[in-house]
Amino acid sequence: MIATVLYAIGLVLAVEGLVLALAPSRLENIIEMLNSLSHDTRRIAGLLGIGCAILLIWFAKSLGA
Repeated sequence: MIATVLYAIGLVLAVEGLVLALAPSRLENIIEMLNSLSHDTRRIAGLLGIGCAILLIWFAKSLGA
């Protein structure tokens, strides 16, 4: 179980590192765009992201991962 959590954290850090390494100026644009959104819109986007993550994890588990 702990190995799976560490694996997941490592994957997240790798993807975030890729974004920072390959498109730093694009990341600045995304941050500016997020700052222009209302708090409610950001909250909904966060909840949708959590929902998608849960579905993806459930699907991976159903495939035997």
